Amino acid sequence: MRQKRLPGSESFYDTFESPIGTLYLIFTGKALSGIYFNKPREALPKGKAPPLIKKELKEYFENGREEFTQKLGVTTGTEFDRKVWLALKEVPYGETRTYKWLAEKIGHPNAFRAVGQALSRNPLPIILPCHRIIESDGSIGGYSPGVDFKRRLLEIEYYMKLGKKR
Repeated sequence: MRQKRLPGSESFYDTFESPIGTLYLIFTGKALSGIYFNKPREALPKGKAPPLIKKELKEYFENGREEFTQKLGVTTGTEFDRKVWLALKEVPYGETRTYKWLAEKIGHPNAFRAVGQALSRNPLPIILPCHRIIESDGSIGGYSPGVDFKRRLLEIEYYMKLGKKR
């Protein structure tokens, strides 16, 4: 996914070691604009991410952090894509919703396939939790980086949520 350069903003990447593997954090200036599960194809310089995002990701994986406060700078996607991505914030931590639910939530009840395509372009997985969207029959559905990543993220959230209820 190609990142637009904002005037006066330099793009760079940093890495974060997580329980699901290395995450590549893409920044445009001080705003997080992407999270990749593989090294970005675009030639970006290596930089140093603000400590806040690494702290918040660590808390997500280790303690079940439910919200992120890192400034986001989404520089891709159509208006429809962005509407889908923003609606993801309404899916509670440790829970799932269906593609159909999400299509209805954004006011396009028959657009569940288009919703799935928009999710495949989500530049900020984990932060905008597309892994929480599953098929209507309860099956896991797709995930751009691979279904194993989706399954693992759902397991992490499920077990963290269970631990919090005890």
